[in-house]
Amino acid sequence: MTQQKLETVFEDWQSNEALAEEMIPLLGTLYRRYNIVTSLFGRSLINQSVIRILKDHRFVKKVEGTELSVRDTFPLVKAMVDLNLGPAHVDVGKLAVAFKHSDENDVTAFLKTELAGIVGGHDVNGNNGEPKDVVLYGFGRIGRILARILIEKAGGGNLLRLRAIVVRGRGDIGKDLEKRASLLRRDSVHGPFAGSITVDEENSALIANGNYIKVIYANSPSEVDYTAYGIDNAIVVDNTGLWRDEEGLGQHLACKGISKALLTAPGKGDVKNIVYGINHEDITGDDRIVSAASCTTNAIVPVLKAVNDHYGIDHGHVETVHAYTNDQNLIDNYHKGDRRGRSAPLNMVLTETGAAKAVAKALPELTGKLTGNAIRVPTPNVSMAILNLNLHQEVDAEEINDYLRRMAIHSSMQKQIDYVDSPEVVSSDFVGNRHAGIVDAKATIADGKHVVLYVWYDNEFGYSCQVVRILQHMSNVSFLVFPKDRD
Repeated sequence: MTQQKLETVFEDWQSNEALAEEMIPLLGTLYRRYNIVTSLFGRSLINQSVIRILKDHRFVKKVEGTELSVRDTFPLVKAMVDLNLGPAHVDVGKLAVAFKHSDENDVTAFLKTELAGIVGGHDVNGNNGEPKDVVLYGFGRIGRILARILIEKAGGGNLLRLRAIVVRGRGDIGKDLEKRASLLRRDSVHGPFAGSITVDEENSALIANGNYIKVIYANSPSEVDYTAYGIDNAIVVDNTGLWRDEEGLGQHLACKGISKALLTAPGKGDVKNIVYGINHEDITGDDRIVSAASCTTNAIVPVLKAVNDHYGIDHGHVETVHAYTNDQNLIDNYHKGDRRGRSAPLNMVLTETGAAKAVAKALPELTGKLTGNAIRVPTPNVSMAILNLNLHQEVDAEEINDYLRRMAIHSSMQKQIDYVDSPEVVSSDFVGNRHAGIVDAKATIADGKHVVLYVWYDNEFGYSCQVVRILQHMSNVSFLVFPKDRD
């Protein structure tokens, strides 16, 4: 490569960096002033670094086959700021590709057509809906990640407000609050909290990025009157897993200030198990107790639905290679579950999973067609589901991969299904992924009517994002999505 070429490549990079730097405050204005959540082919652009924005533009080439740079997206973002838009989710990557392929030369005119439903829709008085109070009952792995997501979303005027967390008493409240704050501030898997956290010991509260979160100490739901803390008509998210049926979870509904309960574990009995993006419309106004199912169920159901809708599934087996969890032992010790008493960081542990049977609760058409098992492995987060399926029709790997790629980009399940086509990815690459599951195209095996699909999932963060989506649905917090898919 000549010296001139080297300089040209570097100058091009610097130019893109400068545009990305200029784009960041515009994205922040859209988010905080207008509640516009921007993304780039499903990758969030909110609170991202310059390098992350440039990498996400490069990602478009990998999944869509289209070159896209900040030179393409910046004019659209800049023009959007001046259109007084109403709240919405806007994929500026898809808009930029559509603009490149259109006959329109005027960016503003193009946006007025594409975003017609929200142009001029901003309410300067802030009357865009009433906020919904949320309480986290339990503050373990899922509870703390839910707190991070809810706090992050509050920055854009999101209508879900984290008002309180409920934990068991730990003696010295001052020390306990500091420990809770520390666990929220630092995470060995997900990294540092994006912002600042202070402790209000006098009032037993945490203040995270301006969100005032009451810490309530109680050993059972019956001990809490939420209205005493100004909390009313709230949804309580039970992260403890102690109660999984209507009778147990009904204890929350008996509390003053609570209107609904959401369980972050598979529900039992008549409790509806919901996988957002698949059967969330089954939630009615009369449903006061709902389950968000399991992380594995959320990971596999969208992919199974996509495959079954297009190819038909005769039968199959789901093998989960799952990160170890807090209910296992660090060293060999007594455990009521088979094999789970053996040291989690030292062993692969064969155990059972109810995910295969749970699929039927979200996809009744697959009832009795799947079996399942699980292997716990010595990694702290990110798991994999191996879907070994027999289909109604023959298919090759390239065809089914292309179909799943399109589903990940252009279908109603684009927030549930992600897609990667790289020979180098490993589990740690998916920490923090917000999708329910990620199809690994390079691992796909197809032979006639038999196909094996490998689906990664962040069993903590990706699952928590699904929980928040259910929370939004139960709270009637919904946004228009742009652009409308053309296929």
